[in-house]
Amino acid sequence: MSLDLKTIKHISKLARISVDEKRAEKLAGDLNSIFEFIEKLNELKTDNVEPLTSIAKTTLKLRSDEVKSRNIRDQIIKNSPQDNEDYFVVPKVIE
Repeated sequence: MSLDLKTIKHISKLARISVDEKRAEKLAGDLNSIFEFIEKLNELKTDNVEPLTSIAKTTLKLRSDEVKSRNIRDQIIKNSPQDNEDYFVVPKVIE
């Protein structure tokens, strides 16, 4: 896959970003090298390779799932910016 300047300009228009001619040429080169690398990766035979989740051969330590804090509702509510007995009150974010 290869991207030309026309495609770069079209993508920048869709993304609503301004790209001048010099920057578009650099982006085309960068994106084309990325796509070339992806094509090389796609040529690899990975049929018998298991997915890797970590390079370290360790397992996570398991712990029992138990509640450690009980009845701390009042402590949590007192941290609310506004006084209220029933729920946590925060300032309005969206107008």
